Amino acid sequence: MYQRNKPFTHILEFPIIKKKAVKLLCLSKQKVTKIDRKSVRSLIVFASVITIFLCFHFLPITAFASVIKADKVVVIKSKRVILLMNNGEILRAYRVSLGKQPVGRKTRQGDQKTPEGTYVIDSRITDSKFYLALHISYPNDSDVKNAQRLGVEPGGDIMIHGLPNGLGKKVGKLHRLTDWTDGCIAVTNSEIEEIWQMVSDGTPIEIKQ
Repeated sequence: MYQRNKPFTHILEFPIIKKKAVKLLCLSKQKVTKIDRKSVRSLIVFASVITIFLCFHFLPITAFASVIKADKVVVIKSKRVILLMNNGEILRAYRVSLGKQPVGRKTRQGDQKTPEGTYVIDSRITDSKFYLALHISYPNDSDVKNAQRLGVEPGGDIMIHGLPNGLGKKVGKLHRLTDWTDGCIAVTNSEIEEIWQMVSDGTPIEIKQ
């Protein structure tokens, strides 16, 4: 017979009550297990969504967008500037250094002048004595005819290039203080990296005084 002074759990000694309690306990465990599994799946989905969002939010935009290409390059010697153009608009502008004799067009080999005229970027060089170089198609037909008229060689190896290998960090923008090339167009190393990406082979280049 049930006695009041015994603990409450003593009622489990009755067979019917004990059977019911065990059944309720089993159902409770199953429910908890279902809830836990559902919660875990929800957490996994949530974590995946957050991870994808963070990846798209923090990765550089350039990883998903192509670099805008220049369709023309313009060099204005008198202003010591090179312009990267697209559809008539200026994409980038950089200060440059020119040949040691900057005034006038190049007419012969060794005159240390920067050419004037219309050309194309016809190749690129990674192993020159300068940090990256885009080769310019000088001489054109007009330059060759003019050199023949003068009885001289027109010269060549005219490029847009960075600074001499090993001097990029030491010199930097200070190279602009003087015209120091043998006729090429010089920019800083970081600038030639941008130009390298934005100017494809075959891009026309106009060089004017």
